[in-house]
Amino acid sequence: MITHWVHDEVISFLEQSCEVVPNESRQSLSGAEILRRTREADGVMVFMPDIIDDDFLSACPHLKIVSAAFKGYDNVDVESCTRRGIWFTIVPDLLTIPTAELAVGLLLGLTRRMLDGDRFVRTGCFTGWRPELYGSGLAGRCAGIVGMGAVGQAIAKRLSGFEMALLYTDSVGLSEDREKMWGLSRLPLDDLLARSDYVLLSVPLTPDTFHLIDENGLSKMKPGSFLVNVCRGSVVNEESVAAAVASGHLAGYAADVFELEDRARRDRPSVISASLLRKTSATFLTPHLGSAVDYVRREISLEAARNILQAFQGLRPQGAINQLQVEV
Repeated sequence: MITHWVHDEVISFLEQSCEVVPNESRQSLSGAEILRRTREADGVMVFMPDIIDDDFLSACPHLKIVSAAFKGYDNVDVESCTRRGIWFTIVPDLLTIPTAELAVGLLLGLTRRMLDGDRFVRTGCFTGWRPELYGSGLAGRCAGIVGMGAVGQAIAKRLSGFEMALLYTDSVGLSEDREKMWGLSRLPLDDLLARSDYVLLSVPLTPDTFHLIDENGLSKMKPGSFLVNVCRGSVVNEESVAAAVASGHLAGYAADVFELEDRARRDRPSVISASLLRKTSATFLTPHLGSAVDYVRREISLEAARNILQAFQGLRPQGAINQLQVEV
């Protein structure tokens, strides 16, 4: 069972070895429909909108593998998978570069007021250069990266070419050689927030990072600074961010992820803050495009498919993050 649309090549690859039940539309199926289609399945390929919890797994007794076509997995009960002898796999690497590229794009688009400029040109009123829409450049400014995993490092690598001061915070520091290569300095979170003109978030959603940037965290950021979120919506408190943008304490907020997407949260909001949506000159919002590069999405789904076939062959799938007994 494949819960969301994938490229034809992925379906053809799987059909060489098993029966495939695809979702041929570009829309998410309801949870009930996904469950109906998966009850008799030996494997399921899942995507970010899906919730795989203990109730779902108990209703699908034939499952050998839950193969995620994504990296972060706060929407999957991995412990329940392991307890039931079901492999859970992710695709850890292919999303890194496109997500980092988007983070830099959001930062540039927001700080250089590109959307404002586009809207102005489309009014038909543009007749030539005027001293208008001045923004904030990157050269000579300070960017702080919160989280220095694969995505954080990819962001740092790309920002290092903009002649910026680069800070980062993480529980585990990089090697001295890597810090020197990208011009990075490691600081505690509060110090990073206080010194950065631009803060970019690249941490997984965990109990420790839930609402990491809330009213308290925002108060520590420099007045007039910018915030970019490409990791998980619930790493920030969107209402607090909206208030900081409205007051001018935050000069701008760019996001590719939103709290309403974090379906594992029972208290998640059902809509994006109306205040954020209204602030068109101080926000740059994209619909979860982090890995939305055509060939990358194809390769992500193909890797998820390879994990499924490896499990069907009695092997430990390459992308497995849980431990099961494997027949020799």
